[in-house]
Amino acid sequence: MAARFFGRYEHSLDAKGRITLPARFRASFDTQAFVSQHNDRCLALWTPEEFDKQLAKMEALQNRSAAERNLARVWSSGLAEIEIDRQGRVALPAYLRGFARLEGQVLVNGALDRVELWNPAEYEARVAPSESALADSAMLDTVAPDLGLPEK
Repeated sequence: MAARFFGRYEHSLDAKGRITLPARFRASFDTQAFVSQHNDRCLALWTPEEFDKQLAKMEALQNRSAAERNLARVWSSGLAEIEIDRQGRVALPAYLRGFARLEGQVLVNGALDRVELWNPAEYEARVAPSESALADSAMLDTVAPDLGLPEK
């Protein structure tokens, strides 16, 4: 069964550029993970199984348009295979920390098929407005009415 991630945690980068994964997420990874640049300036942490799925999608893009080939190039050049140590820490390469503007505090969010690592200010600017809209509307009723969520 595929790993599914949910929840939000606050952690800090240590002096070596490592972040500790929440215990809830660690069991899905064993000792290996893949980290990539992702949408909206966050990093995506993939299990080996989910990474294989993403890799297949990117391989398919290489045979399409120039823009899609470039997307596959950028994605593959902006990822790294990383180890997870016994304490659940992952060392994030400097170029990926720079891309996501990670320093100090880091939001570690479950995002269904991946774990996302966010600079809190980036999250606030890019994701929090949607969170507010969700709280103030019936957005889930219109976007995903078949999820079986309780009525307002």
